[in-house]
Amino acid sequence: MTTPPPQQPAEPPYADRVFRSSMGVVGGVMLVGLGGWLGGEALVRGEGRTPWLALAALLFLVPLVVAFTFRPAVFVNDDRLRIRNPFRTIVLPWAQVADVRAGYSSEVFAQSGAKYQLWAIPVSLRQRKKAARAQARSAAEDPHGHTSATAAVDDKDRIAPADRAIADLREQAERCAARPGAQGETSVRWAYEILAPALAGLVLTVVLLATG
Repeated sequence: MTTPPPQQPAEPPYADRVFRSSMGVVGGVMLVGLGGWLGGEALVRGEGRTPWLALAALLFLVPLVVAFTFRPAVFVNDDRLRIRNPFRTIVLPWAQVADVRAGYSSEVFAQSGAKYQLWAIPVSLRQRKKAARAQARSAAEDPHGHTSATAAVDDKDRIAPADRAIADLREQAERCAARPGAQGETSVRWAYEILAPALAGLVLTVVLLATG
């Protein structure tokens, strides 16, 4: 009786790489904290219709703050690109990605011709100017284009973070487009968990103000 060969272990799953604006998250924490403090004061100490107006305003504003600060993210693996924007989530298999660019904003172009912004990778003109100055300084120090270990380490300082992220995504799109798991259609889903409470808060605020 022959012993069956041992099964090869399955390839371990790897977590998605995530691109997110750290400054956006910090701003969101500050805005939510400020809104919670002011709204809490109105709810606890307000009189008459003030607590209801504060509740309605919080119900309207907090989802919007979350949408534009905490929510934007880009998730990447070898099969697809998932874009989580303030009010939509777009999933593009790599085969559907025609190009990824960064002009005044970061954008991905689908094979269908559709264009989607990458809110999680904001373009900073200040960072681009800083990177351009680093490139000019490097060229002045080494006019013959020689490289060194120090120059290789500092190379990332000569590319703006958004441009570096876009170049990374473009390279992965080219590398992974032919994978079997990277085929399929683009899907778009609205963020009803953000839109529903924000709309309810807006309607409640308008009603309270109209009947006040």
